[in-house]
Amino acid sequence: MKEADVRKNAFAMPLTSPAYPIGPYRFVNREYLIITYRTDPDKLREVVPEPLQIDEPLVKYEFIRMPDSTGFGDYTETGQVIPVSFQGRKGGYTHCMFLDDHPPIAGGRELWGFPKKLASPTLKAEIDTLVGQLHYGPCRVAVGTMGYKHKQADLAAVKASLEAPNFLLKIIPHVDGTPRICELVEYKLIDVNLKGAWTGPAALELFHHALAPVAELPVREVVSAVHILADLTLDLGKVVHDYLA
Repeated sequence: MKEADVRKNAFAMPLTSPAYPIGPYRFVNREYLIITYRTDPDKLREVVPEPLQIDEPLVKYEFIRMPDSTGFGDYTETGQVIPVSFQGRKGGYTHCMFLDDHPPIAGGRELWGFPKKLASPTLKAEIDTLVGQLHYGPCRVAVGTMGYKHKQADLAAVKASLEAPNFLLKIIPHVDGTPRICELVEYKLIDVNLKGAWTGPAALELFHHALAPVAELPVREVVSAVHILADLTLDLGKVVHDYLA
């Protein structure tokens, strides 16, 4: 293989059989359970990197079911997103994510900087309740429940929240273990087709785990919950701050 061939074909690893395809990445019937809760403001400040700013001590715990995603297949994801602002624009900072599918773990980390780890999340309706769970190995780490489709949500507000900017801390090490890339990345969800959104009573429990420390942002009060069904495209990102510059 010539050097020119390497440069031409170098998109992702491994070179001759990448772990994920070139985008765009379209998601059909993507289903969310998002439980917003109030947490310890001091704990929140410890995990949100500057220059992002925190307005209120809130966390969105998300369970996401993705049965049809271009190149990534059928999988489920869960994690914590923190409402923040950047240069006066409101958005969300993704603090941690756990999922059960290798291609989106590799692609998410390498392309955008999603903080993804392998685990076993689920999201499904159990009789009259929407139930999200996260297991890390045999250990239960998170349980979220919501009354199933009790009331229609404000569709315009939900669509606006899906289209808001999102921020990630992308870290890629050098071969000597020092950071070679350390950037704040912004990305958006585009071409959103909101099929439905509902609210209802909700509860959230987080359990301490050494390698899935979601309980380090403790639940003080559940503020709201929303159940969303949508088609959307995960757009590629842009660097908005370079920590090594």
